[in-house]
Formats: sequence, C-alpha cells, structure tokens
Amino acid sequence: MKKILYTLALAITLWSCKTGSTSAGKSNVVDVNINLVDVKDDKVLVTVTPPQIKTDEIVYSIPKTVPGTYSTDNYGKNSEDFKAFDAKGNALTVKRLDDNSWSISNAKALKKITYLVNDTFDTEKGTGFGNDDIFSPAGTNINAGVNFLVNTHGFVGYFQDKLEIPYKVTITHPETFWGATSMTDQDPSKTSDVFTTPRYAVLVENPIMYSKPDYTEFNVNGMDILIAVYSPTGKFTAESITPEMKTMMTAQKNFLGKVNANKKYTVLLYLSTLAKDDAHGFGALEHPTVTTVVLPESMPKEKLVESMKDVVSHEFFHIVTPLTIHSKEIQYFDYNAPKMSEHLWMYEGVTEYFANLFQINQGLINEGEFYTRIADKIEQSKSLDDTMSFTKMSANVLEQPYKDQYLNVYQKGALIGMCIDIIIREKSNGERGILDLMHKLSSEYGIDKPFNDNELFAKITSLTYPEVGEFLNKYVAGTTPIPYDFYLAKVGVSKATEKKPGNAFIKGQVPNITIDKATKEIAVRPESESLEFFKNLNLKGGDKILAVNNKSYNLDNIYDLITESENWKENDPITLKIKRGGKEETIKGTVKLPYEESETFKATDASKEKLKNAWLKG
Repeated sequence: MKKILYTLALAITLWSCKTGSTSAGKSNVVDVNINLVDVKDDKVLVTVTPPQIKTDEIVYSIPKTVPGTYSTDNYGKNSEDFKAFDAKGNALTVKRLDDNSWSISNAKALKKITYLVNDTFDTEKGTGFGNDDIFSPAGTNINAGVNFLVNTHGFVGYFQDKLEIPYKVTITHPETFWGATSMTDQDPSKTSDVFTTPRYAVLVENPIMYSKPDYTEFNVNGMDILIAVYSPTGKFTAESITPEMKTMMTAQKNFLGKVNANKKYTVLLYLSTLAKDDAHGFGALEHPTVTTVVLPESMPKEKLVESMKDVVSHEFFHIVTPLTIHSKEIQYFDYNAPKMSEHLWMYEGVTEYFANLFQINQGLINEGEFYTRIADKIEQSKSLDDTMSFTKMSANVLEQPYKDQYLNVYQKGALIGMCIDIIIREKSNGERGILDLMHKLSSEYGIDKPFNDNELFAKITSLTYPEVGEFLNKYVAGTTPIPYDFYLAKVGVSKATEKKPGNAFIKGQVPNITIDKATKEIAVRPESESLEFFKNLNLKGGDKILAVNNKSYNLDNIYDLITESENWKENDPITLKIKRGGKEETIKGTVKLPYEESETFKATDASKEKLKNAWLKG
C-alpha cells in the first residue's frame, strides 16, 4: 500500500483557520451473488449460499483488516440488515457479535444469508491520515448507474474455519457496465459475471471496478497489462495515460528480470471528484495481479502521470515482497484477529526503494533527481520517531504509539533498503545488490513457503555478509538512528545544497493565503504581501483572488489552484482577477517563484565512481 498526502489538506487548514443462485447448498462451495442493478438507498444486496454446515452454530465474518493495509478498518460496519434463512424461507436466529461477525443458530438448517452493504467512500472525512477513514483504494464505492468499486473484502465474508473452501461469485450489473479485473469472467452474458476462486484469500486479492468501459490492453515482455480508468467528467481516459504506463512497466519488468513471472496485471484507476461523498484517501493498494489506485481528477495530466508512476511502480514491486517473500503472519493472515509481521522495512520499505531505484537504473530520472528523493526521505523520516525500533513498530503497527509512525515505512524503510544495497555492493565489489538478495530470498521461500519472522535476519546474513546482519540488528531492530552520510560515502556521495522553486501559495503545510469563511473567497494573508510572488504582482494583504488565468477559484476548488500552480515556471505570464476594497480589478504580470535552499547529495569522490555506477545502474 502506498498513501499520498496531497495539499488538499490546505483547504481544510484554511477553513479551520478563518439475489442469487442457491444451487450450491449442499456442495463444498460458498456461492455469492452481488446485485449491482437493484441498488436502493445507496446499498447493495449480497446473498450468500453456504456450503454444508455440520455444526449447530456458525459464525460469518467480514474482515476487520486485510493484507497490505496495516490498519484496523472494520469493513463489517458497512453491512446491515443481516438475515439467515432455512430451506423453507424461515428466519434463523442471528446474533451480531461485533462490528464484523454474526453468529447463526441452528446452522445445520442454514440455506441462505442476505445483507445490505453500504460503501465507504460516502463516509470518508479527510485525506486518509490521522483519522479512522478506510483508505480509499481499499474501500468501496456504490454509485448506481455510474461506478462501483468492488473491493471484494468489503462485500463478501467467510464462514468460521472455512477459509480454504472455493468461492463462486456472481455479479449482476447494468448491461452498459463492464467489470475490469484480473479474474476471468465465466458467464458470456452482458448483465452477469461469474468468478471462481479456490479460497477466500484469492477472492480478497481480486478487486473489480464496474463502469462504462474505458480500458486499454498491451503486452510487456510476456505479461498482459490491462489499464482501466473511471474519470467522472471524462478528463482522462485509459488511452491518454497508456504510453507513460507502458514505458514505466517495461522498465520495471526489465529491472526485475527473472524474479517476476506474472502473466497478467491490471491497474484500476478511480478518479475522485473530491465531493464530500467521494474518495479523499489518495494512493494505491497492491494485490498479486492488480493495483487499485485512487487520485483526484482535478490533477493536471503531468502530475497525474507522475503520481501514477510513483504509486503504481511501488505497488508493482510488491510482487517481490510481501507477495512472494513473506512471513507466516501474512501467509496465514487472520482477517479479524491479525498478527502483524516485524518486517515492514522489507514489505514496504524495500518496495519503495525499488520504486525509486528502478527509475534511475532504467533512465527514467537522472542522478540529481534520485539524490533529491533520497534527501527528501531523510528529512521526512527525521520528522518521525527516528529512535523507534522498526521491527517493534511493524509488529505493533495497529496500536498506538506505533500506528502514528506507519508513514515512516515509505521514508526510513526505503532508506534501510538503500543502506543494505550499498553494503552488499561494497562487499561484493559492485557485483551484487539488494535485488540479488531478493532473488535469493525468492528462491529460498516463495508464494507458498513463508519464513519465520524471527529467523529472517539470520537468513539474510547467511545470504549476504556479516555487516548486513550487524546493520539489521543495530539500526532496524535496534533504536540507533542510521548515519546515512557514512553509508552514502561508501559510494562517493556526500551532502550538497540546492535551490528549488517552491509553491507560491504554500510552504510545506504553511499557507500564504487564507479563506473568507463567509464568502469562501481566497484571500492574501497580510504577512504574505512581502513574498516575491505577491510583491511582483503588487498584491496586498486582504486582496481576494477571484480568478487566475481566466479560471475562477474559491474554497470549493482551491485544490485545483494549488496543483495547477505547481506547474508554473519562472516568468510565465499570469493574469489575476482580484477584489480589493470591494472593487474588482485585473492584474497582469509574470510569475516569480519562491526559491528554497534544501539539502541534497552529489557524487564527490571520483575513486568511488565504479561502485556508485554499479549501485545506480547495475
């Protein structure tokens, strides 16, 4: 999973500042029907025909959490009107045990379960950080006649002790809709899809997105790729982003080499309107053959493609870990009493490192851009608890205070991967790196052979060098902050500074503009008028910004203004419509961006050039 925190938070800051088949009744199959046609009150009817039950009581559960999310989400809270029936249609006694589970009495007579499912997008309150929202790519959307995002764990549950039983899922849908998924539809009709999986865990890993068809298909080195897009206004299409996706995924396949043998991979892109009842948690969730991505539709194409490149590449590399290399906690995942693994540094951290390393390795970014990314991760990691044991945080990530440190898996976790990579490169004279280690771990373990959590460090050490084991015990299991300068110096890289253009309207999370709460108008903060952008255009504190380059703005679309301003270049022409002292006027001028000095790195030791090149290009 990868979460993205966008400057949409600025708007919040500013505002606060101012029916189904029953044929499987006696078979060893869980038969499910999801009705996407007769949607009532924004709820979908799910009907479940159980396998033969031999106990007097049975528990049916919808997941509390699912692999890859590292959070307690209680998907069962979105289900209501849960009923159980015998063969004659008589109601059986049902008791709700908690948010996610129901106990059914006289279970030997059970022939059918029905319940209604609400979607999660309607209930999101923020950006998916620091609140109890379900992360949008792991959530569900029910928008009758428009779009359904069917993350199967939000609609379908499992019977106690029957996780290994096959599933048959029938989804009835409008004739004009098409379901994008990596699963194979076994029903030739235009209004019904049938999917089968050997067990519940496989069903959970196969989301489906229903909407009017908008998709492309292509092949990359033997892998069939499907890109499906839902764009509410039609601003983006699958075809419009496919060239960039094909370039990126070709590079990824080349980088991974023999470690990946997937035959099909699907990218589901849902674009949000940012309305109150739409998704606000942006990023992606990985599955073995699918990535579900949620982003705002208002993003400029350049930013959308950049975000897709980052999040989809991160999710794609999860093919390596944890989808191939993982512990028993993941292999035998308990959806309602999960025990978390100690090794988020590898599952998320090494994955995030690969998502950046492959880009310089395959020529998608240059050396300077790569170093800037590393410097940014170091800076962001230091804003979190740099002395917390990473293994302890991982094992307890569902609880406080560890839960609040989860975002460090993308920062310090990636830097852990970088340091291990450098150690292996140095000790092997540049011949091997962390990708080679992951190849070896893939051969040692694999999809159906998990490792024991407490044995991984010893196994990695045996496959590499004692220095790697020492690093893992001191800096990953231990509480000592990592001396990044020491490890980067091994490849001839040291600290440097650079000036980077910033955003005219926000610095970090500090806004240079505010909101008139009564009118929703955007206003210049008095303390901002001395800043270069505002000074150059003779803007004063209290001026209301009504439009920029002939597009009107207020609180409702301030996100558009922030994201579009990120594409401005120095001396670009700009026209603003403002209101000053109650009178409207037009200002024409040029863009003057604020420049900020920040830390980065650069290659300074020519004697390490060969090792550095092996690290970045090997």
